Amino acid sequence: MTTQLPGTAAGRLPDFPWDSLAAARAEAARHPGGVVDLSIGTPVDDTPELLASALAGAGNAPGYPTALGTAELRTAAAGWLQRRLGVRLADPLGAVPSVVPTVGSKELVALLPTLLGLRGAGTVLIPEVAYPTYEVGAVLAGLAVRRTDTPPADAADVVLVWLNSPGNPHGRVLTDDELRAWVAWGRAHGVPVVSDECYATLGWDVEPRSLLHPEVAGEDHTGLLAVHSLSKQSTAAGYRAGLLSGDPALVRQVWEVRRHLGLLVPTPVQAAMAAALADDAHVDEQRERYRARRDRLAAAVRASGARIDHSEAGLYLWVTRDEDCWTTIDRLAGLGIVAAPGAFYGPAGARHVRMALTALDERIDAAVARLTG
Repeated sequence: MTTQLPGTAAGRLPDFPWDSLAAARAEAARHPGGVVDLSIGTPVDDTPELLASALAGAGNAPGYPTALGTAELRTAAAGWLQRRLGVRLADPLGAVPSVVPTVGSKELVALLPTLLGLRGAGTVLIPEVAYPTYEVGAVLAGLAVRRTDTPPADAADVVLVWLNSPGNPHGRVLTDDELRAWVAWGRAHGVPVVSDECYATLGWDVEPRSLLHPEVAGEDHTGLLAVHSLSKQSTAAGYRAGLLSGDPALVRQVWEVRRHLGLLVPTPVQAAMAAALADDAHVDEQRERYRARRDRLAAAVRASGARIDHSEAGLYLWVTRDEDCWTTIDRLAGLGIVAAPGAFYGPAGARHVRMALTALDERIDAAVARLTG
């Protein structure tokens, strides 16, 4: 019933993977109770009023926004990083920036090799099971991709390393020792190490650690960058609000190129970001919503005879029945449930599916009933 992804030719962007779910969606739509779509991790709960109020309050914005970020936003970002993640930035208001806003995190992930001037030759290391946009960014820059979860012995042509902790899709959290090993490897070989930490506030069984934490990075952030997003923690994916922080030399390079490209976060969105980053209550409230959904869905998945691997953090359950992922997708579609095939995330994911927690309570309860009925 379902169609598997075609191979990717060298130098050509892969097909948009979710398009291959059309048959599964059509099958799920036949269920009398309607579709439960757990395939894409898009937030569905209301954006908190404090963001909407800040956005509206800054709505009179006739001039161009600053690519560097307002002083209010950079101060709030530095405060959030220290308060929530234990990260101490260099002076966020200094002449050489240590944090800048981005147009969401996906834009940054897709363009980072280009923004760092890494074009035409070299290899980008990405996790064995990885968010597809890491590969897209490498392809756009004319670079090769190599999948590995450990620092390789040979660094001859490596120009960039992507880490992802908590991981998408599997929710795996890297240990301090694993993070420190990558820091040491990157610095020894002069290769920037970038950590995608967009799910950092959603640790369930373990507490995620930032690559920039002093117990990992040491006294400074040389050679290191971290990516964060308000999409999930503040249910603000529609605002396109992200952050890049870390080594001021690398941050400045990215900022300079983004200014030329006109990649500017709108001034009202920057105001909303500053308000969100200064407030912990709405983040904790949303976190508890996801925790409750996770508990119910995970219990139902296990009751259905499937196994959940990793998933100690983040917004997804990494589910397997020890069969090809497309077989599981078809099985779920027959129950009116749509999930994401693990093959989207690399060959190592071919026997798993990703189930998102980003559905309203009524839809999560419908999934629970169908899985356990």
